[in-house]
Amino acid sequence: MNAALVRRNAINVATPVLFGALLVAVWQLFVDWRDIKPYILPTPSSIWSEAIDKSDLLRAASVVTGRNALVGLLLGVLVGTAAALIANRFRFLSELITPLSAAISAVPIVVIVSILNNMFPLGSQVARRLMVLIIVFFVVFVNVARGLRQNDPTQVELMRSYAASEQQVMRKVRLPNAMPFLFTAIKIAAPISVTTAFVSEYFGGTQDGLGQKIPAAMSSSKFPLGWAYVGAACFVGLVFFVVANALEFAFVPWQRARSTR
Repeated sequence: MNAALVRRNAINVATPVLFGALLVAVWQLFVDWRDIKPYILPTPSSIWSEAIDKSDLLRAASVVTGRNALVGLLLGVLVGTAAALIANRFRFLSELITPLSAAISAVPIVVIVSILNNMFPLGSQVARRLMVLIIVFFVVFVNVARGLRQNDPTQVELMRSYAASEQQVMRKVRLPNAMPFLFTAIKIAAPISVTTAFVSEYFGGTQDGLGQKIPAAMSSSKFPLGWAYVGAACFVGLVFFVVANALEFAFVPWQRARSTR
């Protein structure tokens, strides 16, 4: 790794960290200066203190939400990729699923979650995971389907000149070309899966996820704790995004090589 690449990576990491530190400092100073009440906006120091004191509660709620998001994300990636592969083979399925995805995306999450919650027992996490699956599915399907279609015609013609079967063309040309699109979809879907799980928890089901803990803390006038739960949700989403980027770095080396040129 050359010095220019190391310097660029260091700048990419340092810039958001410094911006975040500056934002927190301004937040702290502004709240102290204006003497804003905690029920309106607590200070970052009070939120941090509450997060340290209640770290076990934050960890337990984050695990519940993170597990729901992870299960739904994995299932959504698998189902979305499989559907894209089938749709690439049978084009009428692509014409059927694409408008369907637009229609379902227009339906508010609260409506679908309410229906799913009524389909499963109160203590079940299935409804939340299915909601994440639905959202992730369409993100993955659209991106992978596009990647399977956007191939170099020369490569496809070369494979066919060697009498390659459609399965061989898929394995040697279409799938490698679709890999960057797949991981782009995963990077988009990873934080969205956390948000979807979080919102789904708010609208019913068990009371052990972050989506239920925030309003419970706020309604009990534990405002710094409520904001600490919000910070935990942001942290879980950030972890998902970082892991998605690490997977792309590991499994799509040719894309990494292009980005360093």
